[in-house]
Amino acid sequence: MTNQRNLNKRFWEIDFIRGIALIGMIIYHLFFDLDYFNVLQLNITSYNWFLFAHTVAFSFIFISGISLSLSYSRARLKNKTKLRQKYIKRGIKIFGLGVTITLTTYIFLPNAYIIFGVLHFIGTGIILSIPFLNKKPKKLLYYAFPIILVGITISNITIDTPLLLWLGVRPIGFQTIDYFPIFPWFGVVLLGIATGKTLYPNYKRKIELPKNINNKFIKKTSLLGKNSLIIYFLHQPLIISILLLMGFIQPEFLLIAH
Repeated sequence: MTNQRNLNKRFWEIDFIRGIALIGMIIYHLFFDLDYFNVLQLNITSYNWFLFAHTVAFSFIFISGISLSLSYSRARLKNKTKLRQKYIKRGIKIFGLGVTITLTTYIFLPNAYIIFGVLHFIGTGIILSIPFLNKKPKKLLYYAFPIILVGITISNITIDTPLLLWLGVRPIGFQTIDYFPIFPWFGVVLLGIATGKTLYPNYKRKIELPKNINNKFIKKTSLLGKNSLIIYFLHQPLIISILLLMGFIQPEFLLIAH
């Protein structure tokens, strides 16, 4: 029987994969900034960068779905109540962090600032996931794949208004460093939830893995994954601050950009 102690443990492999995805995101944003501020000419819009960014993004969002499944499973086993309120509050909190990122990037990256990035999406996705958390994996797939398909279908559609940006329909000339609309990315969250339910039923690993890892790289990367929210929140302002201090960006550039 699963005991209270087991319910309080974390699965290191989830934190590790999330940490790897976080490192990938930071690398992408670093090189985006270097290209944006003309420090290096990197052709950040090339297919290779596109593939790298979307692979990292898929991993990060997919793992967030698995984490939601684990969180819900653990809460049910602990007989916690008011789960709806819990996820709504958490979603609003993370979305609020996303709004802060919007304001920050508007100052430093006015031509590519974040309107609906990963934090906006995760906050919204947590709330949207509430009615799906108690569904079986197979049924989740019935929702996930159509959402992904719709997202792919509308990804090249542009319109004259930004009102549908959060859904996946871009305004003409839209450019941003970070963009995660509901379509297709909520479908990836649902895939993650379905995977979490399959691989970790009742908050237990279905596949045996070592319980304790002594590898330093895995430990440090897992620590990053464990603290991914605050690291993601801080990394972009930190990158720009370092580039300013090192003289790669002149303060006048930021003023001219506006």
